[in-house]
Amino acid sequence: MDIQQTKDRVLAKVFLKSPWLFNQWVRQSTFAEFNDSPWNELTKPINECRLALITTGGVHLKSQAPFDMKDPAGDPTFREIPADTCPSDFSITHNYYDHSDAEKDINIVLPIERVRTLESSGDIGDVNHRHFSFMGHIRDRHLSTLVSETAPRVAGMLKADEVDIVILTPA
Repeated sequence: MDIQQTKDRVLAKVFLKSPWLFNQWVRQSTFAEFNDSPWNELTKPINECRLALITTGGVHLKSQAPFDMKDPAGDPTFREIPADTCPSDFSITHNYYDHSDAEKDINIVLPIERVRTLESSGDIGDVNHRHFSFMGHIRDRHLSTLVSETAPRVAGMLKADEVDIVILTPA
């Protein structure tokens, strides 16, 4: 880990401990707004639905390339996560939140074992064969890439998989 990554991780921990500092940052920041997101009502019972997960926690398989933490604008790419992945096969690459607890229990940011339990109990129809992970903290030039390219690509994959419900777990 280089100096910038260490600095980012320390700042993330300080932000959690200092509401005043966090509030100052929020006041000075500009956030993207989307007012045209369509509402889609569920048309069948949850126990007949296929479910997928999306996280912005920077989760990836140890065998996959980590998210790019050197670019201050973030990394607008995604990682495909097979649904049958063992929790010990995950890694987290994200400097902008304290993920020490999530490293101990991946279900905090990607509740992969919890949705398997819901499937086994019959509370949901089935778990999709794949889930998706992004790195949160996407800004500047990468925001348009995320909105116009990456997110629609993932949405198309979920639609092709006939996913009915997606749970988004931000980090």
